Amino acid sequence: MTLKERIKNDIKEAMRAKDTAKRDTLRNLQQAIKQIEVDERKELSDAEVEAVLMKYLKQREDAKAQFAEAGRDDLVAKEEAEIAVVKAYLPEPLSEEELTAILKEIVAETGAQSMKDMGKVMGAAKAKIGSRADGGTISKIVKGLLG
Repeated sequence: MTLKERIKNDIKEAMRAKDTAKRDTLRNLQQAIKQIEVDERKELSDAEVEAVLMKYLKQREDAKAQFAEAGRDDLVAKEEAEIAVVKAYLPEPLSEEELTAILKEIVAETGAQSMKDMGKVMGAAKAKIGSRADGGTISKIVKGLLG
């Protein structure tokens, strides 16, 4: 079962269970996926769907931070609920130690020596790691390895 099919089935289950928060979050995800498919006129693969989920997750985390800063605890709780739903569809994130080990291998494979080679390393890292780590975390570790 593809990730899109799983989301579609879980929307139906959430409707039956009258879980409006989960239903609405999954509908938003499904709409974001369909929008990209229409814009690009192609069927998204699971890896591309994961990228959409990562982008949506990042948006929710940014919104949560802004709401927390404004003291809107009710909206913070809503965002946390959405974040929990989205995380259930993403693969388990890599620990910092696992990520550092993979990035050391990539640096060795690409022959990167300095910060000038960061683009090469980042491209290879995104291809190999995918949605199992945040781009900002990858960038921070790569800078530490190359700096």
